[in-house]
Amino acid sequence: MNEPGKHEFETVGSNLLYSGAIVALRKDQVRMPDGRVADREIIEHHGAVAVLALDEFDNVVLIRQYRHPVRSRLLELPAGLLDIAGEDPLTAAKRELAEETGLAASDWSVLVDVALSPGFTDEALRVFFATGLSETHQPEPEHEEADLQLVRMPLEEAVRAALTGDIVNATAVAGVLAFAAARANGVELRPADAPWPGQPTAFLARKAAEKTRG
Repeated sequence: MNEPGKHEFETVGSNLLYSGAIVALRKDQVRMPDGRVADREIIEHHGAVAVLALDEFDNVVLIRQYRHPVRSRLLELPAGLLDIAGEDPLTAAKRELAEETGLAASDWSVLVDVALSPGFTDEALRVFFATGLSETHQPEPEHEEADLQLVRMPLEEAVRAALTGDIVNATAVAGVLAFAAARANGVELRPADAPWPGQPTAFLARKAAEKTRG
């Protein structure tokens, strides 16, 4: 057995179990440190972006959106999928902010990158920080977005809401607490075009291959 932290987890086999509109499920066979091979079920998912937008009054711009898997309306950050091949994450973030809130921002930086549940999915997202807000064109909403409520919440209140369970969406919790910590500790945020080595690509590549075969 190798020294802890040195083993190469080789994938010796892989089977696609399901491929849908926004996720695929595959089963990998992975060689473990003791030499045995174990199955690992993995959900491939698009990458995503979200925006912690802060207005001139120190309010966080949130949306309240219905989420069918949990049958609840959750307080969230404006967010969306990176489901266009080759699209720059910042471009996607600007689009989602406009579509969900009718706002544009003049100043952008990277707040935090999050691997959402790495035990079973490659889903990851980048949360941007945006200021210098102004109104912009908002496309006609569809589906759940037609029911969105816009909420401007003071940052301190948003922090309390994340800690008391009134904000439970993982992206919103990560973004609100990360910004509060960065401000409290004087941490300089990364530029908006900072590298993102953890950005998921497997599902987009799979859908492109399926389209080519079809």
